[in-house]
Amino acid sequence: MTALPAERALDAPLLLEAADLRKVYRARATGNPVVAVDGVSFAIRAGETLALVGESGSGKTTIGRLVARLESADAGAIRFDGEDWLALSGRALRRKRRDLQVVFQDPQTSLNPRMRVGDQVGEPLRVQNLAPRRDLATRVARLLEEVGLDPASAARFPSEFSGGQRQRIAIARALATRPRLLVCDEPVSALDASIAAQIVNLLLDLQRDLGLAYLFISHDLPLVPRVADRVAVLYLGRIIEEGEPAAVFGRPLHPYTAALVSSVPRDRAGDAPPRISLPGEPGSALGWERGCGFAPRCPIARPRCRVETPGLDEVGPGSRAACFYPGELRVPASP
Repeated sequence: MTALPAERALDAPLLLEAADLRKVYRARATGNPVVAVDGVSFAIRAGETLALVGESGSGKTTIGRLVARLESADAGAIRFDGEDWLALSGRALRRKRRDLQVVFQDPQTSLNPRMRVGDQVGEPLRVQNLAPRRDLATRVARLLEEVGLDPASAARFPSEFSGGQRQRIAIARALATRPRLLVCDEPVSALDASIAAQIVNLLLDLQRDLGLAYLFISHDLPLVPRVADRVAVLYLGRIIEEGEPAAVFGRPLHPYTAALVSSVPRDRAGDAPPRISLPGEPGSALGWERGCGFAPRCPIARPRCRVETPGLDEVGPGSRAACFYPGELRVPASP
């Protein structure tokens, strides 16, 4: 049985620090700005898991892509392992990429259907010159075994595997360079529940054995407490609450978090309390120009919320919330 994440030492070294990240796109039809990430800051320590949660369009995946440098930030800074991550280029960037890899949501699209599994798992080793040609097959076999696959799988194509097996292949490829941080972008959302549980167990085992840190992006709220040491809740491109999962989901401070938690299905419908209903749709994609971006939908909003923008301030030990009235809206208790 796979254990829950162990408590991380508070003095573990910082591995990744992001400060005031911002990303703006342009709408194709109108050319208007669409603010995907709006001043996001967070840190991840060695061996730690930070989960990003929020509804579709909240900016989760964009943050992951900015951290992985699959897209360029319009503003902000990232330090990775003590270096200016955004300033690296050329050979220095390629070398440092060994330490940060990505596991994507859908292995059916992240794997090349025309390449054999062994070639894909071994490709990072070849690109990074991490193994001589004569040792490639052995290294690939070990990686496949590490993720629970038969080394003979190397000779087959991705289409010959199930979705869960393909995700194991993708994880093996990500592990080839022995990274220190994995960005996991919805790594189990495309899988059946039982297979997803197996992949989560694998990720936890690998973290324990290899000391990996994870930036874990997910919309599956019940899963997050199992994998994460800390969780950050996003709304319209900003972090509006951050803390340990037990605190964030058990005693949410921000009204949006409370509504999000109340929407989680319960085991038995008869035991489910009434959900917190939010009026309207998510706010403007132009960003938080004035006041709190959640105020138009907030059940406890007051005049101050519409003219002042709350900062992400510490509310309790290890907990932060961007709300002038934290904790006032409570999740309804079960009957």
